[in-house]
Amino acid sequence: MTNQKNKLDELVSFCKSRGFVYPSSEIYGGMSAIYDYGHYGILLKNNIRDAWWREMVQLREDVLGLDSAIFMAPMTWKASGHVDSFDDPQIDCKKCHARIRADHLLEEFGLNVDKEPIDVVNSKINELKRAGQKICCPNCGSEDLTPAKRFSLMVKSNIGAPTDDLSEENVVYLRPETCGGIYLEYKNTMDSLHPSLPFGIAQVGKAFRNEIIARQFVFRTREFEQMEMQYFLHPDDMKQKYEYWRAQRWNWYLSLGMDEKKIRWFKHLKLAHYASEAYDIEYDSQFLGGFKEIEGIHARGNWDLSQHSKFSGVDLSYFDPKTGEKFIPHIMETSVGLGRLFLMFLDFAYTREKIAGKDDERLVLHLDPRLAPVKAAVFPLLRNKPELVTKARELAGRLRPLYQIEFDDHGNIGKRYRRQDEIGTPLTITVDFDSLSGDDVTVRERDTMSQERVSIAKLTDYLREKLGF
Repeated sequence: MTNQKNKLDELVSFCKSRGFVYPSSEIYGGMSAIYDYGHYGILLKNNIRDAWWREMVQLREDVLGLDSAIFMAPMTWKASGHVDSFDDPQIDCKKCHARIRADHLLEEFGLNVDKEPIDVVNSKINELKRAGQKICCPNCGSEDLTPAKRFSLMVKSNIGAPTDDLSEENVVYLRPETCGGIYLEYKNTMDSLHPSLPFGIAQVGKAFRNEIIARQFVFRTREFEQMEMQYFLHPDDMKQKYEYWRAQRWNWYLSLGMDEKKIRWFKHLKLAHYASEAYDIEYDSQFLGGFKEIEGIHARGNWDLSQHSKFSGVDLSYFDPKTGEKFIPHIMETSVGLGRLFLMFLDFAYTREKIAGKDDERLVLHLDPRLAPVKAAVFPLLRNKPELVTKARELAGRLRPLYQIEFDDHGNIGKRYRRQDEIGTPLTITVDFDSLSGDDVTVRERDTMSQERVSIAKLTDYLREKLGF
């Protein structure tokens, strides 16, 4: 466990020192499980987001886009069941006052109490105690713990009400997941755009959860981004479309360079009451220690639209003009956390490797060029030669409309190569003295470290070929 923590600490340190991820509000002591994405972090995150959006919306005619509000009518979450049952079992340590998730404690004894009522959780704890097992605080080791109680994951706020009054009639919630907005805009989408079933609505947006214990860096945070697609269909089409979307999502990971051996399917045996099938795509993380959930693909039935139709009084059924049938559509969902994808691709790309022919190693991010924060970096060979600096800056300026380009003249050329390798830049371009007369440059590839001379006149075509877009 200590070794695994050290590995994660290594990644956290790397992300901070290289401008990927910072602790939020650090100058005020920080906030637990809330992070800010720095320059390279937001570039990587946006590239992942854009790759998902391109795959899910741009390249399809049966999926529409949406950006729904974070605040929604409070009844939304009553109808969905979040107000009454979106919670985790919490135990408090009476000695050190640590908050502990009871389900995590029970996992250490091989017990799974996910989605179980609080009385069942406490019953399991009491059974262990009667069997002579010691249930201890993981923080201080004390056995003086409170019984498990319900801890709501909903983040409460207020709009148009006194700030000191968060009673149920005045409370609003920061959405715990983005799909709620999709369900509420299903009718408007049907009325304005008139799509035929089956069709999907996709969204990228912020969600918030009041986690008891948020851990594992950006893998589990209290403020995060989700990328979700809800696919509305006739119930008879569910099985075929469910398998189709499982294949689509699996192949998307492979298309971005993911090793098929590093991901796997996990089938949920314990399903939510409204679901008929649920699979997760899991990733084998070197920093988190084994397979972790990345994306969920769920067959949700018609429960969501039925509930919102019931609570709102608005008819959300679909009329099929071809068959004359009227029904409430069933929903097939794909849901993935953008922060989890960020961590997965970073984890997969992060490599320490020996340099051939040298007693040395380098740290390199082997990111797919489409995801890399910077596509190419332009260097002057020497920073104290104005003619080289001027030509390098001019070249970087010409390439910026096409790609995310970085100009770098800090340190010697070797240090610049190392710095760009560490942030995953696929290509580096060096302007040297021969460039002044020959109008060509040296281009180095990140993965092979091979170099070749390329005419500046042909550089755009060269980059397009090497980067693949």
